[in-house]
Amino acid sequence: MFNDENISLSSWIKQKGSEDDIILSSRIRLARNLKELPFPGQSNRKQMDQVVSIIKNIMLKKKIKVAGQSYKFNYIEIKKKTPLQRMMFVEKNLSSPDFAQNGYGKTLFFDQSEELSIMVNEEDHLRIQVLLPGLEIKRAWVIADAMDDLIESKTEYAFSKKWGYLSACPTNLGTGLRASVMVHIPALNLSSNMTRLFEVVGKLGLTVRGIYGEGSESAGNIYQISNQITLGKKEGDIIENLESVIRHVIKQEKNAREKLYKNRPVFIKDKIMRAYGQLKHAYSISTNEAMELLSYVKLGREMDIIKEKEISPLLLKRLFIIIRPAHLQSLIGEKIDTSARDIKRAELIQTEINRKGGQI
Repeated sequence: MFNDENISLSSWIKQKGSEDDIILSSRIRLARNLKELPFPGQSNRKQMDQVVSIIKNIMLKKKIKVAGQSYKFNYIEIKKKTPLQRMMFVEKNLSSPDFAQNGYGKTLFFDQSEELSIMVNEEDHLRIQVLLPGLEIKRAWVIADAMDDLIESKTEYAFSKKWGYLSACPTNLGTGLRASVMVHIPALNLSSNMTRLFEVVGKLGLTVRGIYGEGSESAGNIYQISNQITLGKKEGDIIENLESVIRHVIKQEKNAREKLYKNRPVFIKDKIMRAYGQLKHAYSISTNEAMELLSYVKLGREMDIIKEKEISPLLLKRLFIIIRPAHLQSLIGEKIDTSARDIKRAELIQTEINRKGGQI
């Protein structure tokens, strides 16, 4: 009934990483534009095709060596994909919601593991992205920087000595670097410490966004923390600042978990076991409700309230993705309405939890 062959999951979803009890993924994204070509918002079809052609000539070699690793790239044209297929790339964080809209010239290049990807003709000509599991922001930067250097060695970027790399949006001027980490912080939420966290993060030049980045909402106690400023700062300083703040967030979340268990053991155990019971027995469940319940089950697993033999951390990470509308419908093999999705989602969760004792 649920066909795994209909979906492919990125390596950041399937693999463990450093601090992955709290950090789901680390991402580096670089905004770049090619010299003497208008930005995508002002380009005609011929100019968009020209950008795609330049990147194809660079990327579609048998193998590309970047930062000591070999990558082989595929690509898709967004206009040739169904809305469901496009939305799957958004759910995996490979594509922005805007990029996934049907539009001419939008092309996504990605390696087999979906670790390294490039959006072509989004807001800028290029959005180079590296996405890794856990807290691996420095390694992600090394890979992205090497890919950036490779492309720049074969073409010329729009660059100003005064402003740095030029971008369609002023917030991306300078380094064009957006470094972000996806955090799972349910204990801080339960302890009502989120407002203070947002204030501290903001004072340090960072911002907190929802699960799909700018303009999106949080789900399942998952947030993206990223730099706000790209102009006037060195890439290394941006990354050091982000990692320092993230390590502080990790410490605060772990402290919040310890305090909850010490001061309100009945409350936290009940919260977790009720969530687990609902997931195992619900007949119908919405995306947002499922994300919240999975969040507390993940918390329970990490606090050892729920044992490994019952459900694995990687299975929970997988479930965070495959219960979302596009992945769910792809697993089923057909497009269905919201009510039918809610029923199938409950069935999928129970199937996944029960198979092989919850292990993957």
